[in-house]
Amino acid sequence: MHAWYIFAHRDLLGNLKHIDPLQACALRMMETMADFTHILATRPDFDDSDREWLHHLVADWQVIADLSFADLLLVLQKGDGSYVVAEQCRPSTVMTLRIDDVVGNEIKDDMIDELDTTMRSNDVVRSTVLRDVGRSTVCNVYAPVRHNGKTLGVVIRETNMSTRESNGRYESESINAGKQLFEMIPREQFPYHDPVMNQRHNARVSDGFILLTVDGVVRYSSPNAISCFRRLGAVTTMQGQYLSEIGTQLLHTKDPVPEALPLVLAGKAAVDSELNANRSVISIRSLPLYGANGRSGALILCRDVTELRRRDQELQTKDATISEIHHRVKNNLQAVSALLRLQARKTKSDEVKKELAEAQRRVQTIAMVHEGLSQTADEMVDYDKVISNLLKMTVDLATMRDQHIHIDYIGSFGMMPAQDATPLSLVLTELITNAVEHGFEGRKDGRITISVGRGGNNLNVVVEDDGSGLDTEEDNGMARSSGSGLGTQIINTFVTNDFGGTVHWEPRREGGTRVILDMRLRAAQDLQEDSNATDL
Repeated sequence: MHAWYIFAHRDLLGNLKHIDPLQACALRMMETMADFTHILATRPDFDDSDREWLHHLVADWQVIADLSFADLLLVLQKGDGSYVVAEQCRPSTVMTLRIDDVVGNEIKDDMIDELDTTMRSNDVVRSTVLRDVGRSTVCNVYAPVRHNGKTLGVVIRETNMSTRESNGRYESESINAGKQLFEMIPREQFPYHDPVMNQRHNARVSDGFILLTVDGVVRYSSPNAISCFRRLGAVTTMQGQYLSEIGTQLLHTKDPVPEALPLVLAGKAAVDSELNANRSVISIRSLPLYGANGRSGALILCRDVTELRRRDQELQTKDATISEIHHRVKNNLQAVSALLRLQARKTKSDEVKKELAEAQRRVQTIAMVHEGLSQTADEMVDYDKVISNLLKMTVDLATMRDQHIHIDYIGSFGMMPAQDATPLSLVLTELITNAVEHGFEGRKDGRITISVGRGGNNLNVVVEDDGSGLDTEEDNGMARSSGSGLGTQIINTFVTNDFGGTVHWEPRREGGTRVILDMRLRAAQDLQEDSNATDL
């Protein structure tokens, strides 16, 4: 339900005795559904760039709340002149003033005049009175959100006055940096115009921050920031030193140097990077600080991510190892297939040649599944790609020189674990081979259609051909197969025993044969259960 519907009916909620109880309950429920995107939709005067600017603001304003030790509220004006809370941000460095979610709530009347004043202003506006939020005394400061010369809304910074009673150097530097960022909002200097960094950097103020002068000299570094650089091998006092020189001295000849690192260490651009030295890694983000007359310095956020990168490396090594194993298994199976082919050439018995050719095809089927697994980082394979190439190869091997058999696909198998992919591939290749060898025996062309329906772990596959008919492909309810009948055993064993499914043969209405497979993917079920257990 859109927010405009909620706001249009908010006046009804003020006098519930005239409303049916069920309607009042429904309106309250719809009111709680209001979110940032819905509220933005109530402003037809906002264009796409305005909405994007506000999205960037709320994506990056956590740093202001943490530095300022204050709650932030973004409020937008409605058509009737009232204001609604569009988004809120709680600080992670101090106890929040706002325990309840206030998004969608209207601002009280005693703040309307100050908000109106801010909407007409090009600078921050400080409240002249102290207000009570719960049991706390709060001082409000308002910043108009400006974009392309127009005011979109107001950010309210709510400061709990009890947090200002005894501040040391850390608190004072943090609050001043937060004020500078806050005052950049009306000048369209915050959020920064390049939002890419918001997606990659996860350092917080509490992880460590450094304040630089306009020349890149360290003016202040928090204890956690000092610890980050100590782990990289820094031994000198950071204050009074160029951060770029400190970082350069930590690097060795063969250490990786990201392209953005010099910009981050100088604090000249809103970018992020990593500093890797002494077998430790810190993630660094630069937030330039601007005054009315230009850049005045920079705030550098840093976080020790050594353990995170070590785990990433372990995962990459594990994935590479698994991929290599599948690649080697594929190579070994192909070698076995080649040996079977050589053995078939040596024998003089046509029956033995046919049996060896079937064995070669089955080995090659398993090899192709492992080839698909060798190209992925996990045990999942894009089965549609695997089976498409596999069945094309199966048809080529089974057809005579002058035959032309086409395969069509309807639906999608999706991603599938190797435990399911291998036996299913054997089942489908046996069915295709059976159709080609028996359904199209003596014919020049034909068509096979594979229809797939998958719902979670349930899989339904229908294999149809326009061949000679059921009598040529089925024997006593089971698939006919050349040689020893191993193909029949493969189909029925895997479908019934391994997948707990059924195989049903029936004549195709237009002529030919239809085989219906109903199965439940067992390995997919195991993975789903593991995922659910992890979520819990």
